[in-house]
Amino acid sequence: MTSSTIFSGVSPIPLAAAAPGGNSPLTLRDMLFFLRMRWLWVLAATFAFLAMAGTYVLTADPTFVASTQLVIVPQVSGSEAQRAFAEDAFIEGQLEIARSSDVVGGTVRALGLDTDPDFVDQTPSLQDRAKNWLMGISSEPDTESQEAAGTGPREAQPHAEDERIQDRAIATLLNMIGIRRVGSSTIIEISAAASTPQRAVDIADMLARQYIQKNIAMKANASRQYSEWLERFVSEQQRGLAEAASALASFTSNPRDQFKLAELQSATDARRSLYENTLNQLTEARQRITYPVSDATIVSRATLPLSKARPRSTLIIAFAAAVGLGVGLALAMIRHVGDRRIIRPHQIAEASGLPFVTLLATSRKTHLPTRFLPAGTGSSSTAAYPVIPGMAELSATVVGLRRKRRVVIGIVAVDPGSGASTIACELAVLSSRSGAHTLLIDAAAQRSSLSKSIAPHSSTGLVDVLDNGELIQTAALPLTSTLKFLPLGKVEAVTPAIRLSSRRTQLSFADLKKEFDAIFIDISAFSASPDANAIAPELDGVLVVTSHGRTSIDDTLRVIDTLRNVGAEILGAVINHAPERMHS
Repeated sequence: MTSSTIFSGVSPIPLAAAAPGGNSPLTLRDMLFFLRMRWLWVLAATFAFLAMAGTYVLTADPTFVASTQLVIVPQVSGSEAQRAFAEDAFIEGQLEIARSSDVVGGTVRALGLDTDPDFVDQTPSLQDRAKNWLMGISSEPDTESQEAAGTGPREAQPHAEDERIQDRAIATLLNMIGIRRVGSSTIIEISAAASTPQRAVDIADMLARQYIQKNIAMKANASRQYSEWLERFVSEQQRGLAEAASALASFTSNPRDQFKLAELQSATDARRSLYENTLNQLTEARQRITYPVSDATIVSRATLPLSKARPRSTLIIAFAAAVGLGVGLALAMIRHVGDRRIIRPHQIAEASGLPFVTLLATSRKTHLPTRFLPAGTGSSSTAAYPVIPGMAELSATVVGLRRKRRVVIGIVAVDPGSGASTIACELAVLSSRSGAHTLLIDAAAQRSSLSKSIAPHSSTGLVDVLDNGELIQTAALPLTSTLKFLPLGKVEAVTPAIRLSSRRTQLSFADLKKEFDAIFIDISAFSASPDANAIAPELDGVLVVTSHGRTSIDDTLRVIDTLRNVGAEILGAVINHAPERMHS
């Protein structure tokens, strides 16, 4: 019959009943515990991402953006619906013209960007090399094809290199500009990014001027072509008019048919009217060639930007903090789920079904026995004895076990350094302070810290008592009026714990029970010695000591199962070195 109670450094905490499916629901307390245990992971990940973001913000070259706005006057006609559709199509076409290589290339040449290191990188980047490699494009010139075409590589190299540099500058500038329509209006905005504010302004304004020049050149070219066609048409109309006038003049000198005369007169007038109209159109076309007018006008020139547009420090820092927080929580959850170390009492209680699990906090004071148990003294004053947080609850539990005739209790740690010797000493002192005649035995042959601290100069000990039971009277050192300590002695081949398991020694636990109310035995750590397996079945019970955040739950369960298999009664477990926040 086991009880489900966990003792901490403040008060007993009843274990919640397990869920039917084997998984307890996630509670706010679990989440707070997770944050208390793993906050360093979250903080470290967030700090790492913030550090990377800060490094990027501090080292990245700033980019400034300037914008120029133009208004476009579409030359469209028709119904309202037709004009709206034609206007949208016209503006979309103008946007593509503004993005054309002619406009961008004119800007590159006008500003000399093909010699600017920011726009022309003589060494292709790793990304460009990877892209060229995937596309199967070689950066080396094809000298064989040049030679086969009759052009030597030396002659073609300078010209090809200049074209390559200019094309690279155009491609770079295309990635640094933005051209968009402002809402549903006829205004377009040309934005340019550069490493300096003035360069951004120059590029934006030059793009606008180059676009206007391109628009004027296109209109002039169209007018020129239209004018050439009109000239040919005027010549044809002139010949036709001359022929019609000649026919009319011939018929007038000898009129025979008035209807024919009227027909010839009408044809001549029509030819003359068409000729005059065509001539007027030709004159207008020539004027458009001589004085072309653009469809676009600059309404707002670029101004110097007051701050950098990229990198956006605030956005980058906020994004890095959010990503770092998310990554930190993910890593912390992975670590938390995969962490097999003991960090909570219910890990042992639920897995092994122990009667109780006690948390002992790490004390700020040094718990060396020599500070409060001077060897060879009979003083019973323990008023200044520093009790480890949680030890009082554990001592009370042991007192309750003594009423069930659990007198001889062994304390064994899963791994060395878990504090089993200190716990055994503390329990013995608290038991003696309650008035019970208590005996503390050091049977830790691998590391006899109690003997070295309490009785470093003792000449006899447990090893000698096993050979001669009468030596117990002199070997057991009186520390107080109700507490005696039996040191280890000099161990030779076989440890005292293994000798006690043979039941053929001069020391009998049954005889010790007649003299003492409580007996505590410090045993070597389970992972360092087989003593626990040997002596545990001879004891009334065993306390298993683990270290918080260090001992594995798998190792602890293996120790408990092994001791149970040899016939030992596991009274409970102790989680030592728990942080003070575990008791809140």
